[in-house]
Amino acid sequence: MSSETFNPESPPEFDAELWINTDHPPTLADLKGRVVVVAAFQLDCKGSLSHGIPQARRIAQNFDPRQVMVLGLLTPFGSAKMPSKAKVEAFAAEHGLFFPIAVDKFEAGSGMSRTMEAYELRGTPSVLVFDRQGRVRRHYLGEASDMRLAAEVMAMLVESPVAPRETSIALEQLLHASLVDPDRHHHHDHGDGCGCGHDHGEAHGNEHQHHHGHDHKDDGSCCGGKH
Repeated sequence: MSSETFNPESPPEFDAELWINTDHPPTLADLKGRVVVVAAFQLDCKGSLSHGIPQARRIAQNFDPRQVMVLGLLTPFGSAKMPSKAKVEAFAAEHGLFFPIAVDKFEAGSGMSRTMEAYELRGTPSVLVFDRQGRVRRHYLGEASDMRLAAEVMAMLVESPVAPRETSIALEQLLHASLVDPDRHHHHDHGDGCGCGHDHGEAHGNEHQHHHGHDHKDDGSCCGGKH
């Protein structure tokens, strides 16, 4: 595991082996000014197939890419093998995924792919939401509801791309007061099901207090990574 601590206010660029659905692989720096929604998935992950991938497709279909860019992040890990570009392209076509998809760098036996490790992801499906200043404001593992995600994306769209810290904090407080905590009525033993094995209430420590909300559905629909 990397010894560097993930900083959501200055997140790293993706370390991709290859990209599909784009002739010009996007960078987070290039995408500043837009809200960016990243869907991390695996080809054979139950939760990715039933929820994560269809949700990413719906977001891409319902938001203007000039305002909200959806990216896929294919994250092989464990005993998985790096899929070929042809296999990923066939998968994307089968599932109607036409937004850019990064295939994360991965070495067999390393346990986790590079970007997955850098962002401290613990399984799939995972969703990362970046605001228009390029900061990670949301991190969900498992099923984040469409309504909640859309509300958070819209709030970040309303926020100025040069909004001062105080404005962002005020927005977070309003969202927190308006949206029901997804875990309020769910008190599961998080050691079963998704196997993510970390603190599900974790906010990546930063004084900005952007909620890195973790909406987990521990019914076997998450595919866990190495810890």
